[in-house]
Amino acid sequence: MSNTQVTLKTSAGDMTVEFFSDKAPGHVANFIKLASEGFYDGTVFHRTIPGFMIQGGCPDGTGMGGPGWNVDAEFNDTPHTRGILSMARSQDPNSAGSQFFICHGDAAFLDGQYTAFGRLVSGDEALDAIANAPTNPGGEGSSPVAPIKIDSAEVTSTETSTPEA
Repeated sequence: MSNTQVTLKTSAGDMTVEFFSDKAPGHVANFIKLASEGFYDGTVFHRTIPGFMIQGGCPDGTGMGGPGWNVDAEFNDTPHTRGILSMARSQDPNSAGSQFFICHGDAAFLDGQYTAFGRLVSGDEALDAIANAPTNPGGEGSSPVAPIKIDSAEVTSTETSTPEA
């Protein structure tokens, strides 16, 4: 699975992520399963904070939904820096399901408390566009005026096969 990538095709451009299967195998398998089943297709980035992160993966777009199951925490030594893919959760460390975030800036205060399981390998422009989109006032001011949609999440493998002699 370490050679698998997912491209999030969004209305702001494409973002491709690769995975840390050795650090968070359960989260990687869960994300790839959801992506391959079309779970993320049509969902939005419902929470965006410039310089911090963009969050998506909620089936109802509110930040309260999930796939109907949880994934146990796999905290690791990956620092939460720009482009890191990590799993969102509630206060319960073992409550991750489908919601994820991509760091728009460094967020060391998340290290060891959230499961980092991949990183952005292309799509910086889309990350910037989503993070810097206008948000509604109120609360933490992170609710996008016009949420960016994930049109599709496409799973690809970068493995190359070698013919047998």
